[in-house]
Amino acid sequence: MTASKLVLSAASGVGGAGLDVDEVFNTFLYEGTGSSRSITNGIDLSGEGGLVWIKNRNNTGYHHLFDTARGTLKALYSNDGSAEATWSNSLTSFNSDGFSLGNSAQTNQNQQPIVSWTFRKAPNFFDVVTYTGNATARTISHNLGSVPGMIIVKRVDSNDDWWVYHRGNTNAPETDYLRLNEDNGTSDSANVWNDTAPTATEFSIKNNSLNNANGGQFIAYLFAHNNNDGEFGPDSDQDIIKCGSYTGNGSKLDINLGFEAQWVMVKRTDNSSDWHMFDVMRGMPVGSDAFWLEANTSNPEANNAYMSAHSTGFTLPDGHPEVCANGGNYIYMAIRRGPLNTPTNGTDVFSTLAYTGNGSSSRAYDVGSNVCDMLHQRARANSSYVFPNISTRLVNKGHKTSGSNSEFALSHRFDKQNGIRETGFENTRNQSSETYLMHSWSRAPGYFDIVSFTGNGSNRQLNHNLGVTPEMMWVKCRSDFFDWIVYHKDLDASNPGTKALILNTTGAAQTSNELWNGGNYPEGPNKDTFHIGANNNVNKNNEKYIAFLFASASGVSKVGSVSHSFNSTTNVDCGFSSGARFVMVKSTASGEWRVWDSTRGIVAGNDPYIHWNDNTVEVTNGDLIDPYSGGFALSPGFYTDTYIFYAIA
Repeated sequence: MTASKLVLSAASGVGGAGLDVDEVFNTFLYEGTGSSRSITNGIDLSGEGGLVWIKNRNNTGYHHLFDTARGTLKALYSNDGSAEATWSNSLTSFNSDGFSLGNSAQTNQNQQPIVSWTFRKAPNFFDVVTYTGNATARTISHNLGSVPGMIIVKRVDSNDDWWVYHRGNTNAPETDYLRLNEDNGTSDSANVWNDTAPTATEFSIKNNSLNNANGGQFIAYLFAHNNNDGEFGPDSDQDIIKCGSYTGNGSKLDINLGFEAQWVMVKRTDNSSDWHMFDVMRGMPVGSDAFWLEANTSNPEANNAYMSAHSTGFTLPDGHPEVCANGGNYIYMAIRRGPLNTPTNGTDVFSTLAYTGNGSSSRAYDVGSNVCDMLHQRARANSSYVFPNISTRLVNKGHKTSGSNSEFALSHRFDKQNGIRETGFENTRNQSSETYLMHSWSRAPGYFDIVSFTGNGSNRQLNHNLGVTPEMMWVKCRSDFFDWIVYHKDLDASNPGTKALILNTTGAAQTSNELWNGGNYPEGPNKDTFHIGANNNVNKNNEKYIAFLFASASGVSKVGSVSHSFNSTTNVDCGFSSGARFVMVKSTASGEWRVWDSTRGIVAGNDPYIHWNDNTVEVTNGDLIDPYSGGFALSPGFYTDTYIFYAIA
C-alpha cells in the first residue's frame, strides 16, 4: 500500500483505500537499446506477481509473454501455439517497480519502438494459475476473488493452441471457446469448460487434451469483470476492468463502461477476425486514426479510425467490419484510464522543458517524468516561430491559443512514454538553434481533465472525470473558427456560471447566460458535470469541441484570484511548500494571459514570461512576480487590479 493510501486508510477509520489502476496495470512504451536496462513502470511484480506482454511495434515479430509463475526468460507467444521457449537475456528479472531486460532482440532490439503491457496479480483484476493436466473432469482453484470475465489457457510444454473463455461469448459461454492465436470465430464444445460457468474461486475443465492433457503443464491467465463491485480507488468502490460484448451497427457505436478506457482488446466471435489491441499510449484519439496490434499475428502496428476513448467508455467511430460490422457479434476486455487518486506531488503531473532546436525531423522529447496528456509549446525569441500551441493525447490535434483558428494536424505523436516524438519537421518546435518551451500536463482526478464532445446547439450537461468541481475551464471549437471561452470560479463568486473570459484576447470578463447556461446554472459546474448553453463558441450544432478542466489539488495546484495594489508586494498563498513552478495570471479587466515557470526563472529579479493570447516573443526584462514559499508573489510592478491565477507546485 502506498503512503497516500495509508494516510487515507488511517483517516477513514475503516477498510482503507483500494489499489489504484496504475498499481495493477501499465502500458509502457520504450525504444530498444540492445543493452541491459530496467523498465520502471511502478508495478510490483517481484512482491505481487503478474504478467508482462511485449511486442515490437515496427517489425514483424512475435508477441512475447512472461509471467512470474513460470519465471524469467521463459516466453510464450500469443500469435503462435509453440511451447514455452527460453530466451537468454530477454526478460531477466521481475522487480518491485517493473522489470529488467537483457540485450535480446526479442524484447530490446536496438532503436526499435516497443510496447509492454503489465498486469499485476490483484483481487478483482488479474490472476495467474498453473496446473498439471490429468485428463479428468475437474476444477482449478484461483485467487481472483471474483467470477472471471475472461480466461486464457495455454499448454506450455507442448505445441497447442491458446483456449479462451469469455463471459460475453454467445448466450452459453461455458460451452464455447475461442483461440487467441487464431482469427477463427467461436467454436462449440462442452469438453473445454465442462459446460460449467466459472466461480469466484475456481473454473472447470473436462478431459479434453486441449486444456487438460494428462501430464501436460498448463498456465491460465484470469481477468476479472467488475460490475459495480470493484474495490479500487480511494474509497475502494471503483470498477477498473470490464469484459463485455456488443453487436455492431455498421456505423458509430459508443460503448458505455462507466469509465474512460485506456486499453481495449476486441474480437469478433461470429466470423473470422483478428484480436485487435488498442491503448491510449500508442494512440486511440477522438477523430483520428487509432493504432492497434493483433494478438494473433506477428504483424507490425497499423492504424485506422477503429477506436477512440471517451469519458464513459470507448467509441467505434466508423462501423469498420473488424470491430463494428452491422449485426456482427463482438467481445471485448477494457481497462480503465488511471489514476484514481488525486496527485500529491506536482512533479508527477506537470513538467517544463526549455530546449534548443536541432532541425531534426525525427527528434524525441523527454518533457518530464509525467505522461504527457496536454502539451503547450512555442518558440521563445523568434517571432517567425513563436505561435503558442496546445496539443492533446485525447484528440491528437493542435490548437493555437493565440487565435480562434480551428484545429490542425500535428507533426508529432503522443507515443513516447514521457513526452512526444516528431513525425515530420516542424519549425515552430524544432528550428535549428532557436530556443523553445514546452509545458506538459498529465490528467488526474482533482487536478486536470479533458473532455471531447460534439455540439448540439441546445442547453446541456456534459460528464467529466475530474472528480471534483472544476474551478477553471477552457472550451474551444475544434472544427470551426471560434474563440477560446474561459470559465473561472472567481469571475463572479456568487454566479460564476454567468461570466467568461476569452483566452485568445486581452479582453475583460463578460456576462453571458448562453455560454455556461448561466440562466439555469448560475452556480457553475459540479463534480460530475459541467453546463454549456447554445452559444456557437461552446456548442454549435454538429461542430466538434474540446474542454479543459482544472481544479485546486492540495499542495499541487491552485486556481484562485487576488487583489493587488501598484507599488506593493502581494504574497499569494497557494498552500505549496516550496513555491510555484508554473504561474498564469490574467487581469479580470483588460490584460494579457502571462505565464512564468521556474525552469526559466521565478526569482527576485527579472523573470522571463510569455503570453498565451498572442504571438509576441518572450519578455525577458520584466520583474512582475517574485518567489514565495507558499506559492508566488506579485511584485510592485503589477498595476492595481483584481487578477485570476492558476499555479502549479
